[in-house]
Amino acid sequence: MSDRPMPGLPPPRPIPLRDRVSILFVEKGRLDVLDGAFVLVDETGIRTHIPIGGLACLMLEPGTRTSHAAVALAARAGTLLIWVGEAGVRLYAAGQPGGARADRLLLQARLALEDDSRLRVVRKMYEMRFQEEAPARRSVDQLRGIEGARVRETYRLLAQRHGAEWSGRVYDPGEWSTADVVNRCLSAATSALYGITEAAVLAAGYAPAIGFLHSGKPQSFVYDIADIVKFDTVVPEAFRVAAAVQKGRSLDGKPLGDPVAEVRRRCRDVFRRDNILMRLIPMIEEVLAAGGLPLPPASAEAMPVAFDDREGMGDAGHRG
Repeated sequence: MSDRPMPGLPPPRPIPLRDRVSILFVEKGRLDVLDGAFVLVDETGIRTHIPIGGLACLMLEPGTRTSHAAVALAARAGTLLIWVGEAGVRLYAAGQPGGARADRLLLQARLALEDDSRLRVVRKMYEMRFQEEAPARRSVDQLRGIEGARVRETYRLLAQRHGAEWSGRVYDPGEWSTADVVNRCLSAATSALYGITEAAVLAAGYAPAIGFLHSGKPQSFVYDIADIVKFDTVVPEAFRVAAAVQKGRSLDGKPLGDPVAEVRRRCRDVFRRDNILMRLIPMIEEVLAAGGLPLPPASAEAMPVAFDDREGMGDAGHRG
């Protein structure tokens, strides 16, 4: 059976990730392709057009349904679809818009499996995160412990700076309503950052699951990269909003309604202001280059593909 063309206009040429809008959350509607456009249709039939090719990722909250045509168009446009819980408190699944390139996937795996190269990568992440060289003669486990202590102290200092009441990073992803306002705001902020970081990892041609400090999770490498920038980007915004809610005061001269929605808007603005998408892929490459290993050549005995793909139009890891 031959592939049938999608109805409507041909898919747009993928925009490089660095030039896209970072993130959009949608809920309570049906995602579909109608008259060639990517739309969200609510229960009354009202269509809201979404410029899917200009987004890095689309976060789908409870109450959304997605058609096959919508998923196919998002994939062809190189936009990551991520299914999240209420307010983005957890990531359930992601639709892969690109895919790991064989040479980069093999390099990433080799870097993670060889102890010396893995330690070099971890030391580089430590240096980029804390703007200082990692302590000498420390193992990955020891660096993880040092980093954990510094992270806890950073949370405490940020809470103090913004005047937020802070009792630690404690929450149950399965019981969203039991978390205090600070932890809810932090979860929403980091979820937004993880979303665009996963889009960057995939666009660069690497695998989200192969991490260096983090391991055993579908987004281990996503957490590694996002942690480098989260205290300079989204975490201060979460504390700023949470402190205003706790004190019952307005923020920037405006009353606060839903603190989670406010955190999302502020994260979106931070991503745009700091050009976070422009930074992420070079950051990924810099981190992995610290491992000191070259891209592996193709195996001499490998069987060639049965047909030639046309030259890709998107980022290195994009399939289209």
